[in-house]
Amino acid sequence: MKKYLILLIAVLALTSCGSNTSIVNSWRDPKITVAQEHFKKVLVVVLVKDEASRRVAENRIAASNEIFKTSYQYLDASSQLTKEQKLKILQDENFDGVISMRLVSTDKETNYVPGTYTGMYYGGFDGMYTGMYGYGFGNWYGMYSPNFYDPGYYQETTSYMVETNIFSLKENKLIWTGTTKSDYVTDLGQTVDAIMQAVVKEMRKDGSLPPK
Repeated sequence: MKKYLILLIAVLALTSCGSNTSIVNSWRDPKITVAQEHFKKVLVVVLVKDEASRRVAENRIAASNEIFKTSYQYLDASSQLTKEQKLKILQDENFDGVISMRLVSTDKETNYVPGTYTGMYYGGFDGMYTGMYGYGFGNWYGMYSPNFYDPGYYQETTSYMVETNIFSLKENKLIWTGTTKSDYVTDLGQTVDAIMQAVVKEMRKDGSLPPK
């Protein structure tokens, strides 16, 4: 397998509710691509306040490939390390790349979901029409039962905007960034999968990774 596929290779096989996650915008360094970096050891950093959520998200990504390492193993969130101290830890541990995710914003939307007809409808008999008339009170009454009409309702959904960044420690700079929008989030792990799928797809489109 070619070296340039080692970064993010496992996430291509992930299956999740990716249709609910899409790329809003992205940028890549015009002089260098993710593929050219040949990353061998990448730190995964999920920037959220809740420690449990941070670990779930980082573990999800780290489980996809052995080159990914969770940040909580190396950088204690409770400790007040300086930027220089963090960089030294990464250098001493031979990291050559960093993937970070952070929640940019949450937007709530209220949408009306129209009702649907689920029963049978008026009609005739004697071969002229199809329907309920002439087929007994039981069938006719069914037209007015609660099951006939499923009323509409208002549904509140929350959209999550997440920024994903890829840094090259060798070049000491950001080489790719993208913002995704995720709707109908019910599972953190599946959402992380969907975000990574969207990121890989976008990087294939902009040339950061080779096409399939």
